Amino acid sequence: MIHKYQAHIYVTLRPSVLDPAGVAVESGLKQLGYDNVEQVRIGKYIDLMISAANEETARQQLDSICDQLLANPVIENYRFDLVEVAALMGASS
Repeated sequence: MIHKYQAHIYVTLRPSVLDPAGVAVESGLKQLGYDNVEQVRIGKYIDLMISAANEETARQQLDSICDQLLANPVIENYRFDLVEVAALMGASS
């Protein structure tokens, strides 16, 4: 049986990496009068569906996808949430 999962992936710069976009947004917010905002960091959010035999396999594949394409492991961290949405009987790839 093949299971389908919804993945919510969050990619952010590592804390030690300068975030010029975050600095620009923080500056803009301060210019708009939001002096109480600080430490703005900008990241990426990716939503995708993945089919796998089980949750562990889906997690392993997502780790590979994030490492190889969605995140730059030198300067970015990632995490994901995985939710099963369906189990497909007799599905083939």
